Amino acid sequence: MPLSLPPSGVERLKEASRGLRGDLAAELAAPGREVSEDAYNLLKFHGTYEQHDRDTATERKQRGEAKDFSFMVRVRMPGGVLTAAQYLALDALADRYGNATLRITTREGVQFHGVIKQDLKGTIAAINRTLLTTQSACGDVVRNVTATPAPRRDAVHARIRADAAMLSTALLPASRAYHELFLDVAAQTALGTEPEPLFGPTYLPRKFKIGIIAPGDNTIDVLTNDLGIIALFEGERLVGYNFALGGGLGMTHNKPATYPRLATPLVFIGPDDLRRGVEAVIALQRDWGNRGDRRRARLKYLLDDQGLDWAKTALEGYFGAPLAPARPLPPLLVPEILGWHAQGDGRFWLGVPVPSGRIEDRGGRRLRTALRAIVARFGADPVLTGQQDILLSNLAPEDRGAVEGLLRDHGVALAEDLTPLARWSLACPALPTCGLALAEAERVHAPIVAAIEAELARFGLADERISLRITGCPNGCARTYAGDIGIVGRMPGHYALYVGGDFAGTRLSFKLHDKVAEADLAAILAPLFAAFAAGRGRGEGFGDFCTRLGADALRQLGTPPRDAAA
Repeated sequence: MPLSLPPSGVERLKEASRGLRGDLAAELAAPGREVSEDAYNLLKFHGTYEQHDRDTATERKQRGEAKDFSFMVRVRMPGGVLTAAQYLALDALADRYGNATLRITTREGVQFHGVIKQDLKGTIAAINRTLLTTQSACGDVVRNVTATPAPRRDAVHARIRADAAMLSTALLPASRAYHELFLDVAAQTALGTEPEPLFGPTYLPRKFKIGIIAPGDNTIDVLTNDLGIIALFEGERLVGYNFALGGGLGMTHNKPATYPRLATPLVFIGPDDLRRGVEAVIALQRDWGNRGDRRRARLKYLLDDQGLDWAKTALEGYFGAPLAPARPLPPLLVPEILGWHAQGDGRFWLGVPVPSGRIEDRGGRRLRTALRAIVARFGADPVLTGQQDILLSNLAPEDRGAVEGLLRDHGVALAEDLTPLARWSLACPALPTCGLALAEAERVHAPIVAAIEAELARFGLADERISLRITGCPNGCARTYAGDIGIVGRMPGHYALYVGGDFAGTRLSFKLHDKVAEADLAAILAPLFAAFAAGRGRGEGFGDFCTRLGADALRQLGTPPRDAAA
């Protein structure tokens, strides 16, 4: 596709990188705690981002000191599935190399924070020894493949798990750079000469996200992916897959050419053609995605610029055969997967809430210690969810009391202790480590939830199932625009407020107010809650109600926030 702009600097870097190697070997071996911008961009492909502690940056600068640099290391695990041994190994690495926490991402993975440059190779090699990898957990490639997480032992869920694992392996780059740099595997060819049959020498124009679900469990918000795959079954027999293209939530404030978008169901793929179909979608984005403007490089912009009819025709060319249109989309449901559930094989899983996904021991709440003990003592195999929680699977019926007692003894709140709002809330890490954050997210998650809970209770809505997402910037890592309420970092201490998405993840929210002070968020929502309690329709959710009334009517319900700007 001819570009209106020349290739970006990142595109030129990838092309000259000799298969993502660049000068990484020399830079990682050099003294010091930071790397060059080129190394920063190439290291993403190997699963790590350079970060610095923004809390101390100003003070250190005033003292003439360099920033406090460290690295985030992200683990790739399709569908969030772990064995007990893998989890215990990752837990140990949090002390050996990280900041003594594990963080569950909204893409069913694990992140370590606080890894210094000299420990990067050791950390990544240790992760690899668990038969997990950090390869392609970041970068312009296919990221971690997310999937319906519930560990039910039936044909439907077995197929979803198998498909996610197959795609995760099949869609890794062919480059051996990762193995040479971090695992000391000797080069088998001249550096950078191995072919990349799927991705090509410059990989993809931007990150590419894939999720796969059965319609009965959309806890991953499948339509927020570049490629959302909805597996269709008749009973337990797989009929095929609806491919929904063009999801993605990243945007930039005050840049209307960038926007969130949900994926559009476009084609139906037969049960034996999943990999072939996925590779066709990737080839479409590889060859036609915008390589001159990274802000508009995602598949969603290609579809909107060229049109769905064009996209379907082009996709058929890569697939090598005509493709049927997507079948009618069945209702997408978001079931409760926390608490105790029978797996279907005589064993149980226990879903444990993890606020903001942070597994840590803090004060009287020793979640990390409790989870380590349960996994080690009872052999629980964890599954990480797109809601940032953990499912402890394969527990024997006779161990239920002991497992729950152990969590209680360590001060861990269980699902039944939380309001639905707290249960269905997400937050990205934001400050102090994320370089893109404009405001806090994880560190203000608890007080924001508490303030909104109080307003809901005031109007008799404490038990209402409402999804809340908080991010420190507009990139939407906590899927801010796909829930009932989205709180998006705008500037320090201030947020844009979004409402009107639906709980099932099939409708985007809209911006109601801009630059709302954190202390005013709950008060601004209170008139909406009052109107919802008084005027909701039968079975109408909060986001549905907000969409029905519309932004203008909602704004008239209460006084605009004192710090708002139109």
